[in-house]
Amino acid sequence: MKVGLIGLGAMGAPMARHLHARGLLCAVGNRTQSKADALAAELGVRAARSASNFADCDIVVLCVSLDADVLENVTALADVLKTGALVVDHSTIAIDTAKRAAAKLGTHNIGFLDAPVSGGAEGARNGTLSVMVGGDEALLERARPLLETYAARITHMGATGAGQAAKAVNQVLVAGINEAVCEGLALGEALGLDAERLLPTLMAGAAGNWFLDKRGATMLRSEFAPGFKCAHMLKDLRIVEAIVRTAGVRASTVAQARADYAELVERGLGEADTSALIELKRPL
Repeated sequence: MKVGLIGLGAMGAPMARHLHARGLLCAVGNRTQSKADALAAELGVRAARSASNFADCDIVVLCVSLDADVLENVTALADVLKTGALVVDHSTIAIDTAKRAAAKLGTHNIGFLDAPVSGGAEGARNGTLSVMVGGDEALLERARPLLETYAARITHMGATGAGQAAKAVNQVLVAGINEAVCEGLALGEALGLDAERLLPTLMAGAAGNWFLDKRGATMLRSEFAPGFKCAHMLKDLRIVEAIVRTAGVRASTVAQARADYAELVERGLGEADTSALIELKRPL
């Protein structure tokens, strides 16, 4: 199996390293060419300069930021990939965008899986991501060997778009947890509680969760090195809001989180980790 990967950010670069470790990776691409050149030199694979550099790939993995990026790459790949090739998209995009991408590739007899991930940069580095997959189950079985290089759980959610639907649910929960943890820890700070005693006590009880465990101590030290950026969370929440409206579900948590992350971006914290949300919760 020859695999190419486009998008070498905090998630894509470690995914590429996992694929390379299993002998699957043959080419990498990125909008910033220097990133692709550097990683390609490190791993001894091809640095793509255009879609044509992926023409011999059996599967191309996308891990990019925006719906427009996905459609741009899909359009370019549709003209160069061989019949029967497969595109696996790990980006978080709208359900309709996933369906448009699948349709575009389908006219060239190229498969498509919408396969957003959860687990953050740590999950990508450690190979413990959770992958939510929409599309044909037979295509998923073809892609499973490469997904297993960086995922601890791979779940077929249904037809095309179902992966993105599951990711929307995931982001509702993530947004709510972030809001609660940041508000709670800001309160603990204001009350003068000792973080070294408070955090393990909270983790041992019903309040324990991934965000508190991975980000609690660093956010209390006002350290916001990104695992998942505020700007990316805002982008995801805008997608989720559109899905929520269509579904007719009341989701006040999503609205509050979207407003909060928009404010953080306006404050110049778009590149900071999502735990920078505590800055809004602290006393003025």
